[in-house]
Amino acid sequence: MVSERGLEVLRVIVQDYVESREPVGSKSIVERHSFGVSAATIRNDMALLEDEELITAPHTSSGRVPTDKGYRLFVDQLADLRPLTSAQRQAIETFVGQSVDLDDVLARTVRLLSQLTHQVALVQYPSLSTSRVRHVELVPLGATRLMTVFITDSGRVEQRLIDVIAPIDETFLVEFRSKLNSALGGLGLSDAAAQLVALPEQFDPEHRPLVAVITSSLREQALAHRQDKLLMAGTANLARTEEDFSGSIYPVLEAIEEQVTLLRLFGEMEVDQHGGSAHHGSVHHGVATSIGRENADFGLGETSVLTSGYSASGGSVARVGVLGPTRMDYSNNMAAVRAVARYLSRLLGEE
Repeated sequence: MVSERGLEVLRVIVQDYVESREPVGSKSIVERHSFGVSAATIRNDMALLEDEELITAPHTSSGRVPTDKGYRLFVDQLADLRPLTSAQRQAIETFVGQSVDLDDVLARTVRLLSQLTHQVALVQYPSLSTSRVRHVELVPLGATRLMTVFITDSGRVEQRLIDVIAPIDETFLVEFRSKLNSALGGLGLSDAAAQLVALPEQFDPEHRPLVAVITSSLREQALAHRQDKLLMAGTANLARTEEDFSGSIYPVLEAIEEQVTLLRLFGEMEVDQHGGSAHHGSVHHGVATSIGRENADFGLGETSVLTSGYSASGGSVARVGVLGPTRMDYSNNMAAVRAVARYLSRLLGEE
């Protein structure tokens, strides 16, 4: 059992090691922190922490560094979330608030979050299983080219260009657009895709080829919307912390390239919104954390992942977070992830 002072010693070891990347010795703890006890007493506390496998000695050093278990205890009991500065909050509202659509909101979110935390930032698109078709637009761009625009009630907009063989009859296009919107408006994406299959049969033979090309494009757009998707920014931050990984950072880079892997990890970190715990790692201050070995099954055993849920319109919930080495500033990063998730919920929930 670790004493109160032992926990405080662990706290300063984590904080000093995160800040300096140097193993922490009893002498520097006594010099830097006012424990009011001798270096020998601190050494004794450190020996007990080592017995509990919360800290360990790197091969050549007299200092100690936190283990995954040590970081876990720190995050669960000792990390105090430092609130973001007003300048950081302002940056979130100004930079993300200038977005024009959902894609832009999420792209700006990950860019900003990677700057606030100096880690890899990740955001999951809102789950589209609950999305419905809001509007379909057909825009002629020339005699034989048009753009199909597919808009869902979650704010997602997808555009595609189509080239057709025969010149486009614009009068018919207006009529067809109105038919499309009355047939698809308010439908879930799978139902919309199913409806589109039967549509060409409802038109006379001369218009059928054009209708078939347009419905095929819209069907692809509807189905593409259903797939889970992640956006990422700040991968270069991993290179800056390369020394934190034993061997090479390539396995980590390969693992994060695999969207499916990250989406599975995000799925395991789901927090039930009623204050229950995550299936994976733990939840603290509304931020789910998965540290070191807890990520080993995903090829990410030397990284920590911090995520928080945000809600978009239509009640869908998705996750936003950061990934980096286990030696990271948990207090700052958890506060940044939480603040960004809350801002996203405010921004997207209003739509």
